[in-house]
Amino acid sequence: MTAVKVGIIGYGYWGPNLTRNFYELPNAELTAIADLSDERLKQAAMKYPHVAVRHDHHELFDLGLDAVVIATPPITHYSIAKECLEHNLHVFVEKPITLKSEHARELIELADSKGLILMVGHIFEYNSAVHALKKYIDSGELGDIYYLDTARLSLGLFQRDSNVIWDLAPHDISILLYLLGKKPISVSAQGTPCVFENIFDVAYLNMVFPGNIPAYIHVSWLDPCKVRRITVVGSKKMAVYNDVENEQKIKIYDKGVDRPEYTNGGFGEFHCNYHSGDITIPTIRFVEPLKQECQHFIDCIVNHTKPTSSGREGMDVVKILETAQLSMSNGHGHEVITW
Repeated sequence: MTAVKVGIIGYGYWGPNLTRNFYELPNAELTAIADLSDERLKQAAMKYPHVAVRHDHHELFDLGLDAVVIATPPITHYSIAKECLEHNLHVFVEKPITLKSEHARELIELADSKGLILMVGHIFEYNSAVHALKKYIDSGELGDIYYLDTARLSLGLFQRDSNVIWDLAPHDISILLYLLGKKPISVSAQGTPCVFENIFDVAYLNMVFPGNIPAYIHVSWLDPCKVRRITVVGSKKMAVYNDVENEQKIKIYDKGVDRPEYTNGGFGEFHCNYHSGDITIPTIRFVEPLKQECQHFIDCIVNHTKPTSSGREGMDVVKILETAQLSMSNGHGHEVITW
């Protein structure tokens, strides 16, 4: 089989990681790297001497590529992805796919019209621990889901052309959509600009999913501790996914509260039955999620199949972010999403 020729656009924060993975894939051929920075291109050329380096991503269109990987600032995603699709290239674009859902829809329609793959970098959909957590939810072992709570906190990295919900929340939104297999009915949000005026560095998003399942997202660039945690509370058991843990990433707690029996209608007879059993730590065969994600993109091109994190999934995440932004602008009101 002929290897898929891949070009990388953007060799900054995440670009080197993507470049390494595509370089190592047996059925991909890393052909070119584009970046505006001379210093970053110099670093790329030293590490990959047989790969073409270019300042302008437009120069990649003449190199016989099959696909491109876009790891540039989010504000550029739409224009670069559109140009690449117009040049008949399959596109992998980092999250968020765009900053407007209407732009995401345009890219989806363009890719569909040309029979091209459009995939978004929602990396946690390729994470073995997240897959295991979904199996626990789908199997019914946790019981009816009462609520989900996520926290993604750290100190930095501040971005002048974005805010914390557009930077960090796409991860947790994509995870929640994947875990529940549903889209939220409504979204509300509140945020605080602590360091720079008009740049929200701390935010809370509240979503309500079908079945009246609430989900809460806390994101921050301004926290002393690095936290990457998802808690799922069910009627039978509870689960915690802690991505900061090296090995014990998921713990299943046999804990819960049984609804009390009322007798004679008196408050004195209101006794809850609490149960607390074992803590289960499942063994998870962990493979680097980014490697899985990159391989999936190549496989989708070769097999002409829809990506797990397709352009449509990317658009759903952007629509939720837009709604959250609107809620913050309107004074934290509850905004209903029309899908």
